[in-house]
Amino acid sequence: MIGRIPVLDVSPLVDCGRRPAKAVPGETFQVTATVFREGHEAVGANVVLRDPTGRSGPWTPMRELAPGTDRWGAEVTPGSEGRWTYAVEAWSDPLATWRHHAGVKVPAGDDVELTLVEGAALLERAASKVPKTAGRPVLLAAARTLRDRELPPTARLAAATAPETVAVLDRFPLRELVSASRPLSLIVERERALVGSWYEMFPRSEGARVTEGEPPVSGTLATAAERLPAIAAMGFDVVYLPPVHPIGRAFRKGPGGSLDAGPDDVGCPWAIGAAEGGHDAIHPDLGTLADFSRFVRAAAENGIEIAMDFALQCSPEHPWVKQHPEWFRKRADGTIAYAENPPKKYQDIYPIAFDEDFRGLVTETQRVLRFWMARGVRIFRVDNPHTKPVVFWEKVIGEINRTDPDVVFLAEAFTRPAMMRTLAQVGFQQSYTYFTWRNSKAELTEYLTELSGPSAPYMRPNLFVNTPDILHAYLQRGGRAAFEIRAVLAATLSPTWGVYAGYELCEGRAAGPGSEEYLNSEKYELRPRDWAGAEQAGTTITALITRLNELRRSHLALRRLRDLHFHHTDNEHVVAYSKRAVGPDGDDTVLVVVNLDPHHTHEATVSLDTSVLGLTSAQESGAESFPVTDELTGTTYDWGRDNYVRLDPGRADALAPSAHVLALRPSSSDRRVTQP
Repeated sequence: MIGRIPVLDVSPLVDCGRRPAKAVPGETFQVTATVFREGHEAVGANVVLRDPTGRSGPWTPMRELAPGTDRWGAEVTPGSEGRWTYAVEAWSDPLATWRHHAGVKVPAGDDVELTLVEGAALLERAASKVPKTAGRPVLLAAARTLRDRELPPTARLAAATAPETVAVLDRFPLRELVSASRPLSLIVERERALVGSWYEMFPRSEGARVTEGEPPVSGTLATAAERLPAIAAMGFDVVYLPPVHPIGRAFRKGPGGSLDAGPDDVGCPWAIGAAEGGHDAIHPDLGTLADFSRFVRAAAENGIEIAMDFALQCSPEHPWVKQHPEWFRKRADGTIAYAENPPKKYQDIYPIAFDEDFRGLVTETQRVLRFWMARGVRIFRVDNPHTKPVVFWEKVIGEINRTDPDVVFLAEAFTRPAMMRTLAQVGFQQSYTYFTWRNSKAELTEYLTELSGPSAPYMRPNLFVNTPDILHAYLQRGGRAAFEIRAVLAATLSPTWGVYAGYELCEGRAAGPGSEEYLNSEKYELRPRDWAGAEQAGTTITALITRLNELRRSHLALRRLRDLHFHHTDNEHVVAYSKRAVGPDGDDTVLVVVNLDPHHTHEATVSLDTSVLGLTSAQESGAESFPVTDELTGTTYDWGRDNYVRLDPGRADALAPSAHVLALRPSSSDRRVTQP
């Protein structure tokens, strides 16, 4: 039902208001609404943000975003975790209406005395609602001046429109016919739900021994823990583990996913379950549950959280196959249907069928998750959630987060947009994206504008640059520069990004032409790497990755999603964008310029939309230059509205010669030049 003052189209609005918008503590977001009324009387509006106890926060006035549009907006910032609400209040503003009328009538000598007396009465009414210490005397003094017939009319009017009077009224407006929208839900989750640097590793490869002519020897959780300090030194704060459970032997896949596995082939970790156990067991080659707990503790000592893979599927030998045959689909010949996505076949994996015992599957899934939660896991990367019913995840995640709101779920769903968005709406805190396949300037601009805008209230992107399944042609053909470029983009475009082990070595060999599979895929075989040798040879991009993660920690703007703006460049190979955030330490703005072509040098003029950079009015008008410091080189430049750049991917004297990551603040560096 529409109120006396209509308040329509409140945003953010998730699933018509049936589901909560999302934020983390200290994250600022904009609330907007359409507010208007009949006739020509002025209206006002504000946002009411209520914390989990129901207490409303400070007054948050809204402003009309563009004159004449009736679209109002304000930025709000929740301060703590929990379930909040937000609503928009609108009202008739008789004093604003009077100021407009008086500003026309008094100079024209039209109905002057009555107009001024009416204004005095309104100010007196407003003053009665203002605390004495908050400006009541200012309003009463203005009212007395309006009634003082010994003063000229213009002087009387000036007192009512003086800045100090208007300032009090902005804080304590005289509100009539107050109308409110319905309260909308806001869930404020812990910082990790939005921000993180992820590193994916196969524990069995760390410390493994592969010698020709001898059976391979798997690494263990203990040897994998030895890699954690190096991962932490690169600045990663989440280590994601593919499944660590027993692997089935029936139809085990060999190297490259072949169907003729030998007796020493280790199999695919996603074929979960064997005689040693299922989803609540550790592969015996990796160690024991006690070893897993020690691994989690070692990670924590290095400032790292463990993200565990949760793949709801089974090998033919999983205990569930015998214990719960109703959880699997039978074919006409009585056999259990294995997973397939024709022409691909996964004979070593049985998918789950949900309709025979939906409740039992919900209960068992929650049991397994809580089993690992009790061992220190608070992040789950869910494999292929789009192949399970959406309502299943809504129930599972809803119940887990009801008792443990700090647990974070990442949806590994490279699928249709509607499914990806809905999974985010029903509870997944993070989502994989199409970032891997967005490589041109136009693709990046369109897609990241969507991720940071319309879908940002509920879908948090995790920009993985590669995965064990996905080695994009851009990385296969672009060499070291391509790996540098994609790392800069992922680490600066989104609050959460990730790499799969070997990215720092620029591993780019595919299984074959047109394939996105890695040659000698780690999904099917052990892949020990000579980390120390690569560092000594100088063939890694470890220094760049480390610096990017340092910048993400030092710049609040890089840990936020919503205030992303793309700027014009006159070269289709050069993209420029900025991120800005205002926090306890003030305004933080970062400007990134990237040459997307890993093979060639490109020049461009970057034309900045200075209105979104938090500059002074003189700098916005182009009258003044401003300092920008390249955080990758330490060099400070003087920039203005239009700026020349030249980016050469072949340079060897920079961490990322194809990119500038510029901080808009004075630098202590004395390396100051006028142009890059």
